Amino acid sequence: MISKLQYISQGNTIEEHLEHIQRACSYGVEWVQLRIKNIDEKSILETAKEARAITSHFQTRLIINDFYKVAKEVQADGVHLGKTDTCPEKARRYLGDFYTIGGTANTLEDCKKLVDKKVDYIGLGPFRFTETKKNLSPVLGLKGYELIIDELKKDIPIIAIGGITINDVTSLLATGIHGIAVSGEITQNFGLIPSFHKLLHTGSSQEQVYRFN
Repeated sequence: MISKLQYISQGNTIEEHLEHIQRACSYGVEWVQLRIKNIDEKSILETAKEARAITSHFQTRLIINDFYKVAKEVQADGVHLGKTDTCPEKARRYLGDFYTIGGTANTLEDCKKLVDKKVDYIGLGPFRFTETKKNLSPVLGLKGYELIIDELKKDIPIIAIGGITINDVTSLLATGIHGIAVSGEITQNFGLIPSFHKLLHTGSSQEQVYRFN
């Protein structure tokens, strides 16, 4: 099942990413994507092992950005592939059917290609300008989502991404998207997670905070 609220990890260091993942889980987020750029695969693997330990404690789903082999090694729940990353079909052959595979799209054509490659969900954006991602594609806005979803006519979960705040949720849902991926807004205030769940009509359960040794 594809979560309607996905937290994408953010931080200036590996330690910050892990701390933020822990805090997101403690506030009830049910889906976390470990996304660290400009780092080697060995470091990603070690970080992913720690992220898996945290998310397992909270029974939170863990998605690894880009590194599909790492996702399998740490027994994550899936992988998210950018437009210049490994082909989803290749990742599927390696991972098998039990792993979730998502892909990034910026246009209707991107979405059609990902549907053909049988991804489980599409991360479509950006909704608006965001500093989280470099080399940003043109923003879609509400109208962009409406047009693409109307033209795509496919029953595949579309996850809106890119500078989304809690004030955008209701309007975005009205476009027909399945859910949202959030990074900056949550990282700045993890206490917003229950409010996001309420607006998205999803469950949220707070658990005891996981403590690092």
